[in-house]
Amino acid sequence: MPNKETKTYSLAEMKDKHIGQVGTPERDAYEYELSMDVLGKMIKAARQERRLTQEELGKLVGVQKAQISKLESSANSATIDTILKVFKALQAEISFNVKLEDNFVKLA
Repeated sequence: MPNKETKTYSLAEMKDKHIGQVGTPERDAYEYELSMDVLGKMIKAARQERRLTQEELGKLVGVQKAQISKLESSANSATIDTILKVFKALQAEISFNVKLEDNFVKLA
C-alpha cells in the first residue's frame, strides 16, 4: 500500500473555502456574528466576576432580565448604547477600534 500524506489546512484556509473569502458578504456576516457572540460572553464573564445575577444587572441598566440573557447569548441585537450601559453598570472599561481603510482609529 502506498504511503499517503494527509493534507492539513489552517483555520483561515477552511474559513476561506467553506464560508467565503475575506471581504465577501458571507464572510463579513460570519465575522460579525462571531464578534457579537464573543462580546456576549465577555458581558456574561464580567457579570459573573461582579457576582451579579442577570436580574440585578438588568435593574442597574434599566432592562429586563430576559434582555440581559439575550445579550449574553449574542449581542447582535443590542444597540451600542445598551452595550455601553451594561459595561458601565459592570464598572468595566470598554474600547472600540474602528478601521478606516488601512488606518485604525481607537475609540474609548
